[in-house]
Amino acid sequence: MGEYTCSTEQIAQAVRMYDGVRRKSEIGAMVRDLRIDSHAIVASFGEDAAVIQNGSDALLLAADGIWSKLMDADPYWAGYCAVLVNIHDIAAMGGKPLAMVDVFSISNESIKKQVIQGMHDASLQFGVPIVGGHLHPDTPYSVIDVAILGIAPMNGIIYSNTAEADDIVLVAIDLEGRIHPSCILNWDSATLRTADEVRKQISVMQEIGSRKLVTAGKDISNPGIIGTLGMLLEVSGKGADIDLTQIPKPDLDALGITFEHWLRMYPGMAFILTAKNNNIKTIIELFRKTGMTTKPIGTVNNSGELRIHDDNSSSLVFDFSKNGGVMHLGTYQ
Repeated sequence: MGEYTCSTEQIAQAVRMYDGVRRKSEIGAMVRDLRIDSHAIVASFGEDAAVIQNGSDALLLAADGIWSKLMDADPYWAGYCAVLVNIHDIAAMGGKPLAMVDVFSISNESIKKQVIQGMHDASLQFGVPIVGGHLHPDTPYSVIDVAILGIAPMNGIIYSNTAEADDIVLVAIDLEGRIHPSCILNWDSATLRTADEVRKQISVMQEIGSRKLVTAGKDISNPGIIGTLGMLLEVSGKGADIDLTQIPKPDLDALGITFEHWLRMYPGMAFILTAKNNNIKTIIELFRKTGMTTKPIGTVNNSGELRIHDDNSSSLVFDFSKNGGVMHLGTYQ
């Protein structure tokens, strides 16, 4: 079950049609309506966090909301993930997360208690405090959104839009986890790790950024492994050829899920990176010390297409010049 039970074309179609990918398509139109240039803003839309110059350092500012499906399934896990995904956004940029604020709309007391407990536990585990926000205590729905502030040296930031042709594509992921009991599309490793372990997994990205070991990077988010790579390539104006057989994975047969399912999962701790060949061994070793598995899975090129391959076939996933990619930011338009 864990190996390929369908063709590369079926996998490509599954990635394109996955809700975690399709719901990103509205971003482009919003960017065109909202973008205002400012001399202090070094990077914004398309990155995991906005980069705001502050002397020799950069302030990193990001926000994330939790999918309503997750709130319906498990309010505690929704609260935990609201913190987790924001910390990932700062880490992906090579930054140190400093503090968070939240906007919380609640429909009943039970949901409130579970969400707050999840947020508290994640905040404590990662050592990033929640310092304020806003509460709507009487809404007919329950929604949690969190914003985060981080910091990084200006010369140590990891951007999404700087991948270069001939770079190696890497997946770094913590495979020591489980399918979360409340959400079959969530791979949970963070709750099984100690505070010291998860903090090392986050801080390793700071070292990678400061040592300039990668050319680009993103945290793997709702679009999954291939979808997140598509976002990185879209803003970089590049393409890539990916070998599906090299993507790191747990024992899928033991878990009872398919490879296609694994590609769509949101992982508890994972990053997509691009790097020069001479830095690959160093990057793999740095992640290994934190308990994460890192493998080269392909190569960046100038084609503007993301293609996947296995031992038998190959298929086009995204043609950024024709279908706008994942976020429709208009890199090629």
